[in-house]
Amino acid sequence: MTSGKVTVRTFRTMKKKGKKSVWLTAYDFPTAVLLDQAGIDGVLVGDSLGMVVQGHKTTLPVTLDEVIYHSRMVARGLEHAFLVGDMPFGSFQADENKAMENALRLVKEGCCEGVKFEGAGRLLGLMERLVSSGVPVLGHLGLLPQSINAIGGFRVAAKKHDAAQALLRDAKRVAEAGAFALVLECVPQEVAGMITRELTIPTIGIGAGKDVDGQILVFHDVMDLLPGYQPRFVRKYAHLGETIINATKQYIEDVHNGEFPSADESFEIDDEMSRKLAERVGNNDQ
Repeated sequence: MTSGKVTVRTFRTMKKKGKKSVWLTAYDFPTAVLLDQAGIDGVLVGDSLGMVVQGHKTTLPVTLDEVIYHSRMVARGLEHAFLVGDMPFGSFQADENKAMENALRLVKEGCCEGVKFEGAGRLLGLMERLVSSGVPVLGHLGLLPQSINAIGGFRVAAKKHDAAQALLRDAKRVAEAGAFALVLECVPQEVAGMITRELTIPTIGIGAGKDVDGQILVFHDVMDLLPGYQPRFVRKYAHLGETIINATKQYIEDVHNGEFPSADESFEIDDEMSRKLAERVGNNDQ
């Protein structure tokens, strides 16, 4: 845990010192409070909310207004961690000026301290404009979930030499465009390590091995909140889904058996009201 408020300078300093940053996603106030108290460095309100909160099969249906809504909740719970908001599919691809407006909305309305969007190429100009406008940008390369229809599924990126070299070139361009850090998703460990050594900005891995400058995972995956398939790069640090199911079953049983609420969990009336109720019961019995 770093001391004080985390900023973009904090991440640069951590890279220089060889200290890894740790990130998780969050989508609401109580989760943000708990992660902040635990000492997390960075929090991402990711478009992953489409899958783990809204129940979609991909991240594509998520809207900018929804990310802003969740970001505002998360921001209220953070005092220490750095907050980044995801720019969802459709919010930055079509028009650069509109993309600028949308990113500024994430900062102004969503209370984010930085924004993240996927890709490089023609988006580098947008990145430069945002940085020059005072908006920190977190890059994202490797597997791009918003391009799932184009790439034909979730798969490891840059497994071959030419693809790895192309990824390195894009990573350097992202750094030159002013990004304060770069997410590398589903990239072989050796490739992620090579890119990390070549860049002056920190790398943050998700399914990219340990030779990066930081790690990020989805909160619901780490806490095992939802049943079903989870990527091989996820480690479950708790089993909250099972805990919630068991607690709910116990609550149902206690209500059915009359064990909840107890006297200690109920309210009492004053003496006058007690007397009047006793009189009413007595009258009814006559």
